[in-house]
Amino acid sequence: MGSTAGMTAGAALFVRLKALGVDYVFANSGTDFPPIIEGLIEARRRGLDLPIPVTVPHEHAAVSMAHGYYQMTGRAQAVMLHTNVGLANAATGAINAACDQVPMILMSGRTPVTEGGRFGARTVPIGWGQEMFDQTALVREAVKWEYELKVPEQICDLLDRAHAIANSTPKGPVYLSLPREVLCEQTPARVSAPVRLTPVQPAPTPDALEQAARMLAGARNPVIVSQRGAGSEAAFRVLSGFLTNWAVPLCHYWPNQVSVPMDHPMQVGTDPAPWLEQADVVLVINALAPWWPDRVSLPETARVIQLGPDPLHSRTPVRNFPADLTLPGEIAPTVLALIAAMDQQHRDADLIATRRARVMQRADKMRAASTARAEQGNGAPMTKEWVSLCLGRAIRAQAIKGRTATVFHELGCPIEALGTDQHLGYVQEPYSGGLGWGLPAALGAQLADPDRLIFATMGDGSYMFANPTVCHMLAEGLGLPIITLILNNEEWGAVRKSAEGLYPHGQARLSNDVPLTSLRPSPDFTLTAQASRAYSETVTDGADLPDALERTIDVATRQRRQVLLNIAIARETAP
Repeated sequence: MGSTAGMTAGAALFVRLKALGVDYVFANSGTDFPPIIEGLIEARRRGLDLPIPVTVPHEHAAVSMAHGYYQMTGRAQAVMLHTNVGLANAATGAINAACDQVPMILMSGRTPVTEGGRFGARTVPIGWGQEMFDQTALVREAVKWEYELKVPEQICDLLDRAHAIANSTPKGPVYLSLPREVLCEQTPARVSAPVRLTPVQPAPTPDALEQAARMLAGARNPVIVSQRGAGSEAAFRVLSGFLTNWAVPLCHYWPNQVSVPMDHPMQVGTDPAPWLEQADVVLVINALAPWWPDRVSLPETARVIQLGPDPLHSRTPVRNFPADLTLPGEIAPTVLALIAAMDQQHRDADLIATRRARVMQRADKMRAASTARAEQGNGAPMTKEWVSLCLGRAIRAQAIKGRTATVFHELGCPIEALGTDQHLGYVQEPYSGGLGWGLPAALGAQLADPDRLIFATMGDGSYMFANPTVCHMLAEGLGLPIITLILNNEEWGAVRKSAEGLYPHGQARLSNDVPLTSLRPSPDFTLTAQASRAYSETVTDGADLPDALERTIDVATRQRRQVLLNIAIARETAP
């Protein structure tokens, strides 16, 4: 380890980030970066341990890569951007990270505040053009903490505080602006001092856990609604056993991640309405919106337990789902603590056996119907459900060979037909709806776990939002054998379905030309990927898809090369 004495602030920044456990700094540089670039070279020559800087030619992709990397590793990464314009391009990614409770350290340069007479002062006209009264306003509502580096001596203190707050429950992004003059100055040698700030992780009280356990154990018709996974491999496994032992149905309503295998006997699909009609106790596991209020009416006597990092989702201005009891804490330890409390409760064996048989029968019928619908979509063009079914089968065939896989879904392959059975086997786009997340997030995940099969499945509109030229360039440059599936219906399908859903008997459902939704003529997306030497195909007939998937997986695994399938799918109709 080299010496950190007499180091510039630009170099000290990277040294401290590494001390905090940051592996990568995803960056798009600009005229504010000279002290960063000089500092990096300086730190390398001193032999200092540094995070790896990755040049990402679009800021939204940079933030999304940090997002996906965290989802695979649980370690917050850093993103460095160019003044206000870079921060503006990153704002959607910051909103996504905030909604997904993903921690990261966002930084952007600050246009020099001095016009001369100080090293690092303004030199070119954009130094005036990029100046803002309140640059942080671009992301303030999406971050947990924000500040500006005032003097170089603050680097350790501010980065330590930023990192601790980002990783405190509920987790999320933080932001630090970096004036160029300050980065040019020397900083004291304490940049390698021990980290003394620990993230805060609250936990429910023993009394609250016991009360929740009594409520669940005494319920005749308990239901769990879970959106954001079980939190860990151990909790995924233990929760699966708990559902079997207590015969509690679990619904994955709009799942961001799965909490138990989709083929689990107590996993009852993605529509909670039929189960909530008769529910007497509902456990909500970190669900931003656990049901559709206009379509679900809970029995008046039903009691609701809200469990998660922020059970009331306090960052959301309007959210009034019942919360008769709250269990605050990270998902995995809180779920495990609740299940441990359930072990102390009396079990009514006859009631549980009867409930188990009833739930299994309904769940089996639901899964069979889902598979049948998917198989009917094997046409030209095919349905999303058929693509999902074929992909799930291909993944299970690879699992037999010992390969794990993750599907990053952004308006791509529906979860029901996919049938994933692994923790981290499926990650859906954030509920904030900042499109273009899926492909770069999948790149970040592949960077985090090079041997994992990583699929990015998305609509054609989402793919265009992802800055695909940037993403394919990065996949080639970083050697990331990501597999991209574009489910191409040549339209904003989600927009049209939303119009049809709100106006079920309206003009949109009857029209062949719905305004503001068409994406025709569709570009040849295979050529975009081929520009970065990707293997690519277009598939128009569902009968050809299984073989195409087999070929793409073979290319990705044997050649370590990125792959893209442009898949023609049929229009969907709102229910």
